[in-house]
Amino acid sequence: MGDMTAQSEPHQIPKQPLIQVAGLTKVYGMGDVQVKALDGIDLEIGENEFVAIMGPSGSGKSTLMNLIGCLDRPTSGRYLLASEDISQLNKAQLAQVRSKRIGFVFQGFNLLPRTTALDNVILPLLYNRNGKLSEADKVEKGLKALEAVGLSDRVHHLPHELSGGQMQRVAIARALINDPLLILADEPTGNLDTRSSREIMSLLVQLYERGRTIVMVTHEKDIAAYARRVIRFRDGRIASDEQNGALRKLAIEREGHDEPD
Repeated sequence: MGDMTAQSEPHQIPKQPLIQVAGLTKVYGMGDVQVKALDGIDLEIGENEFVAIMGPSGSGKSTLMNLIGCLDRPTSGRYLLASEDISQLNKAQLAQVRSKRIGFVFQGFNLLPRTTALDNVILPLLYNRNGKLSEADKVEKGLKALEAVGLSDRVHHLPHELSGGQMQRVAIARALINDPLLILADEPTGNLDTRSSREIMSLLVQLYERGRTIVMVTHEKDIAAYARRVIRFRDGRIASDEQNGALRKLAIEREGHDEPD
């Protein structure tokens, strides 16, 4: 197969950053046994960007995802999400940010096995203590979210009754249920076959085209080809940060043509 990405071009910082990271450092261990997973990262990601983060194992990409997803706190440095300083929040405050502002899509789907697609989707609403939605409102939001990912006919199915691609669609619907500012996708196609991977990436691109901000970790070049921007990590630092050009791979598939050699 040929190279599906358009020629890279220099990255220009967005005018309205959603994510602002300055001097971000994460150190694991104590004393003489310390590992610097992130080494003074400076980064901005704008509203309505689709960014792929790549790098070998141990490069720092997953650590960065955990920090911007409010799953962990940095050792030093600042992280602003929508101009709010997240860096020094306590665990309870971080949990509130996660529930209200961030939608997660994981490689392993993370669905409750004995719970229907609909109930899996509305689960985040149950943990939102400040929410004032009635049960009927929650169900209505869940149905709309499943409709948005093309699963109106799988509402009452359990995870084991769904294909891998369908389970990931349920996970994406769940990520959308609270209308988050940011969608974080961690290897979203890692457990899927080629056809399902294409369907999921097409769905993520559609969400991006509708105004969503998506940050995705992947080790697959053909998956990163869907993103508008690719950031590569190495040894806890940013090795490259490039525009990915037009979404050429998706355009080829939409037109029904084979990829050129």
